[in-house]
Amino acid sequence: MAKVVAIIPAAGTGKRMGAGISKQFLHLNNKPILAHTLTVFEECVFVDSIIVAVHPAEIEYCRKEIVERFKLKKVTGIIEGGEERQDSVRNALYSACKSYDIAVIHDSVRPFVSQLIIKRSIDAAEKNGASVVCVPVKDTIKEVSEGYVIRTFDRKRLWAVQTPQTFKMEIIKTAHDRALKNSIKTTDDASLVEMMGYKVKIVEGSYDNIKITTPEDLIIGEAIHPFTKL
Repeated sequence: MAKVVAIIPAAGTGKRMGAGISKQFLHLNNKPILAHTLTVFEECVFVDSIIVAVHPAEIEYCRKEIVERFKLKKVTGIIEGGEERQDSVRNALYSACKSYDIAVIHDSVRPFVSQLIIKRSIDAAEKNGASVVCVPVKDTIKEVSEGYVIRTFDRKRLWAVQTPQTFKMEIIKTAHDRALKNSIKTTDDASLVEMMGYKVKIVEGSYDNIKITTPEDLIIGEAIHPFTKL
């Protein structure tokens, strides 16, 4: 059976939140967002361990106030994150690549992912090499330039990307190596794999699987939380 590691990049500062502390440490219904997220993976039987990448100044805080306080036994590494999300993921991959077959990469502030979605993403990656969780776009999307519409996209073909994004380790490690060598920057790990010519399998996610980046998202999250099994 493949060994699976969950990689949680959590080194962002969350400037859009305007809270004065990193958004992943803000409380959602009396518990840090990051703790909610990690608990899902802690309780997921399909995940063997978790590596969290945080800002160097927050490593001890994360260890004491998140991992130890909430008894997260699967967290085997709290490592230094990088300047950008991509750097944090790469650091975690280098830490894990020799021990694991599958990497599940998930946003630290996306606490409403379900264990079923995690399992489906792992299954898809094992079969296809790479998978990305998405949901169908609800709105009509237009491309705009200088205030004018250039074209309207076919909504039936558009999906909004979420996480987890899951990969066979050798594929995602090679993709990040290539990106570092060629100074390629992206906020989406699947894009790096696509650039190598690999097909990425779509796994349908959930509209509840939101990313908490603004104060309004916290309000929405507090509404979702009572009805979501974490």
